[in-house]
Amino acid sequence: MAASLIRLHFHDCFVLGCDGSVLLKDTPWFTGEQTTRANNNSIRGMEIIDAAKQAVEAVCPGVVSCADILTLAARDSSEYVKGPTWTVKLGRRDSTTASLDLATADLPLASENLDDLIRKFYIKGLNAKELVVLSGAHTIGQARCVTFRDRIYNDTNIDPDFAIHRRRRCPSNNNEGNANLAPFDPVTPNTFDNKYYRDLMEKRGLLHSDQVLFNGGKTDDIVAGYRRDSSSFYADFAAAMVKMGDINPLTGSSGQIRKICSAIN
Repeated sequence: MAASLIRLHFHDCFVLGCDGSVLLKDTPWFTGEQTTRANNNSIRGMEIIDAAKQAVEAVCPGVVSCADILTLAARDSSEYVKGPTWTVKLGRRDSTTASLDLATADLPLASENLDDLIRKFYIKGLNAKELVVLSGAHTIGQARCVTFRDRIYNDTNIDPDFAIHRRRRCPSNNNEGNANLAPFDPVTPNTFDNKYYRDLMEKRGLLHSDQVLFNGGKTDDIVAGYRRDSSSFYADFAAAMVKMGDINPLTGSSGQIRKICSAIN
């Protein structure tokens, strides 16, 4: 669940900003972000944010936003799996809308190449190094077969044994096994460490968008650096999470403090 909450925070900040928009369910006035390709049957952990919000509202109603709770949950999740910690800036407010179209346009996809990923991060004010370090969150968690099927059957920059192993639970038939899960890091899937970068250097990245970070391109040296130095990875990951948390937050009189995270007041 730690990986889910970090991912949920990322998918929130990359659309309208860190404003809790990803938590909103569809309404007659807008279609939310949860059913876009990058989110559908992928993001999880909303029930944890809802439970935390309910507990906070019971003792301190109308003060703490869902956006802040989500940001804090991402930090605490990193700590829980022995990852880095950081000081979370608070005071965000919640959005009163969400956007399926923006989520579709802005969120990185598992199938994308390096230049596309760099462009999407650049638009959000994040550079190539921050792309690589934030991708390191894939040192924990799992992915669905549908997101890595094309890689294990069609990519050439992949370790053959790794591909064969992953094919056992991910049939080539597009109608079978779509929801079957595989860990990003098969050795320490529940521990935050730098083994993700080792896997990339051994052509064992699970997603196409993982492996393009180490494929003879401009980010190879960054990957190799984080593989050598876990302390640098931890420090840079923490700094990048703080920077990502600053993407277009709603403050002051903008937005609202939602009473429940899945719906506007």
